[in-house]
Amino acid sequence: MNKLKFLGTAGARFVVTRQLRKSGGIWLTLDDTNVLIDPGPGSLVRCLASRPKLNPMDLDGIILTHRHIDHSNDINIMMEAMTNGGFKKKGIVFAPIDALEDDPVILKHFRNHVENIEVLKENREYNVGNISFSTPIKHIHGVETYGLNIHGKNNSISIITDTQYFKGLESHYRGNVLILNVVLLEGKKGIPHLSVKDVEKIISVNKPRLSILTHFGMTLIRAKPWEIAKNFSEKLGVKVIAARDGMEIDLGDYKK
Repeated sequence: MNKLKFLGTAGARFVVTRQLRKSGGIWLTLDDTNVLIDPGPGSLVRCLASRPKLNPMDLDGIILTHRHIDHSNDINIMMEAMTNGGFKKKGIVFAPIDALEDDPVILKHFRNHVENIEVLKENREYNVGNISFSTPIKHIHGVETYGLNIHGKNNSISIITDTQYFKGLESHYRGNVLILNVVLLEGKKGIPHLSVKDVEKIISVNKPRLSILTHFGMTLIRAKPWEIAKNFSEKLGVKVIAARDGMEIDLGDYKK
């Protein structure tokens, strides 16, 4: 089955550090290819605690959209687990250059475990297993950050990861399934994250077959994200859901 598994839906430091929501990232299975996106704190634990269990050795690659700890904390242990402790050289890791240089979050010790490490850059195409993905535009965030457009044989998934809203953002993410990191209930100057208002605009323009809200900050959790998603669905006339920890989505229902 082609599917998305949410190993966590936490966003922002307080939700993550208090583990009010889990923070393990997203596991994608598409066209016999397994990719882990943004393995934050607890990613390995969430994989092994899943039912059925997700075996890291089944991974073909890991994508790091940016270096912030809620997205990258478990990158090294997941590289170790993917490669059977480094004894089976396999897999590709994708990350921006600042995750590899100066104060790297991907430690040098683990880099030889994998087949290749590819640097994410703006408006580039990449391949892993039987799928491809692109990084259409650099986001406005505190570090180098990229969203993703992932393409399989019959599916397209867009992920708008952490960013401040900017004009035209929505035009770069046209997948049938659209995942949006929405941290803020209301936008705040100087905090480069999407708010509920930003997300409503994006969904109203793109009208994907399915929109999934995730990566919730404290104000979003207090506002009950499932109710926000329900209101979006009714107001915009499209299917919008709020992700839950451990939630699984069958992509077969949302093909091109």
